Amino acid sequence: MPKSNRPRIRPIDVRLQEPLKTKMAKIFPADMPSPNLYRGVARNESLFIDMIDMGFITPTGLMDRRTIPPRIRELLILRTCVQAGNDYEFNLHVQTISEKMGLGKLEIEDLKNPEIGRELWPAAEAALIAMADELVKNISLSEELFIRLSNHFSEAELIEMVQLVGLYTTVAMMVDLIRPELDPY
Repeated sequence: MPKSNRPRIRPIDVRLQEPLKTKMAKIFPADMPSPNLYRGVARNESLFIDMIDMGFITPTGLMDRRTIPPRIRELLILRTCVQAGNDYEFNLHVQTISEKMGLGKLEIEDLKNPEIGRELWPAAEAALIAMADELVKNISLSEELFIRLSNHFSEAELIEMVQLVGLYTTVAMMVDLIRPELDPY
């Protein structure tokens, strides 16, 4: 049976009520309506509030501890979205923060390709793209790729980067469950 794109879980009203209104104001500017996905997840209000209070949801994405450079973080998020088939989250990031995080239009477009343009990416970033590819497809890293990554990043950075790819793979699952409409940013 073909997959429907029709939303499954309707987002709560954009005119948020307390306490969601106050919580959402922590992560989005007042002039920006909260994304459909977030308002869909907010159907489980206590879980959603806990996610904000614990710092799981931040203005720049999930679990942004500010220990990974913004450009690297955004590159991993976008490539994970591509590999997981998560057009919704990819578009949300591109419309709102990808360029602010340091990615150019050409780089963003290249991340959509099955094979990246090697001339666009320094060795460290090309290794990260390969990391997102392998983790989403195989749930593991090859020894060769681990060695490449280890030449550029610390163990602590690699652990956090794998966590980030895993979180955004989970977001792809949530998008599949909720099937939110694209946001009009």
